Amino acid sequence: MIFNLFALVINIIISVIFLSPALWLAGGALAGREKAKFTDAVAIIVVGIIVGAIFDAFVLGFFELLFSMLPLGALGFWLFSYLIRLIIWLALVKHYFDCGWLKALAISILAIILFAIIAVVLAFLGLALIALI
Repeated sequence: MIFNLFALVINIIISVIFLSPALWLAGGALAGREKAKFTDAVAIIVVGIIVGAIFDAFVLGFFELLFSMLPLGALGFWLFSYLIRLIIWLALVKHYFDCGWLKALAISILAIILFAIIAVVLAFLGLALIALI
């Protein structure tokens, strides 16, 4: 796997802009405003993306070879990599928002729902702006 630093930086910037507010709102709603700071949400996104990139670049190369020899092959590799990434993200939410594993899972699910709602609203606003031009 080729490590593209420019793509990583762009991914971090875009994710911080669009995902941090949803994660911060979800964390504030479930963990409390005193535990869920906006800077914590930004840190979760930045650290999660960097750790994920390192995981992809170094660790997955070994496991890809290992899983290619097993009966499940690519499916097993795909499931393994997403399970590890899920655990990494939940551990980051748990650490930064000072909550338990189930609350971290609930915060993550609520953040996904909030992000989807925000994305739909922005899409409608964007479509409305395009229609006016």
